[in-house]
Amino acid sequence: MIGIISAMQEEIQALLNELEHITTTKKGMREYYSGTLFNKNVVLVFSRWGKVASAATTTQLINDFNVEEIIFTGVAGGIKETLNIGDVVIGKHLYQHDLDARPFYNQFEIPILKNKYVATKNPKNLLKATEQFIGTYGDFISKTEANAFNITTPKAILGDIASGDQFISSIEKIKFLNDLLPSTTCVEMEGASVAQVCFEYSVPFSIIRIISDKANDNATIDFSRFANSIASNYALGILKNYFA
Repeated sequence: MIGIISAMQEEIQALLNELEHITTTKKGMREYYSGTLFNKNVVLVFSRWGKVASAATTTQLINDFNVEEIIFTGVAGGIKETLNIGDVVIGKHLYQHDLDARPFYNQFEIPILKNKYVATKNPKNLLKATEQFIGTYGDFISKTEANAFNITTPKAILGDIASGDQFISSIEKIKFLNDLLPSTTCVEMEGASVAQVCFEYSVPFSIIRIISDKANDNATIDFSRFANSIASNYALGILKNYFA
């Protein structure tokens, strides 16, 4: 069984539409949709926003659904000039940019684990599947929707991701992240917490992030529309290749 999580249902709606033999289980104010997706046994759930919500959802998946792998997919704000809307970041190292337990631990260091990040074990297979999707993304994304978000030549990269319980929308905050976590490519609110829980339970995990904005003062995108028409269909295409 593979667990698939998104922060918003819009981000996995296309996957839900393809899910077969569905069984729904309600736990902790969330609905877990078990079934078959591209001949794989999966369970889909949207966690809601933030590190606490995603950590609770991940723990529930591990303890109650016996998942052998967890994939988190959703949108993120790019903080590198080389990233554009519609690009995809496959997580390599997951940082918590709002974690600061000084003087007991170094800034960003996870207490007890004594590391500043959690690393994905084998992200290259997912990166390959994403690159395959990018080559045919027009089969999943309508030209009208792609044009609406100025998506023309999307790309996929393997990169570090920073998570925190705050929406990043200022140039000053981006500069702070670029200075202190220079390897990070994008920011979001769930990935590092999913990574930490999976690490502590020895469950393989992957993080897929579709760039929806530049995380700056001009971050005024229609998130609901982007999540539903772009991110959701990106996830569908990427996982179709990944599960093949």
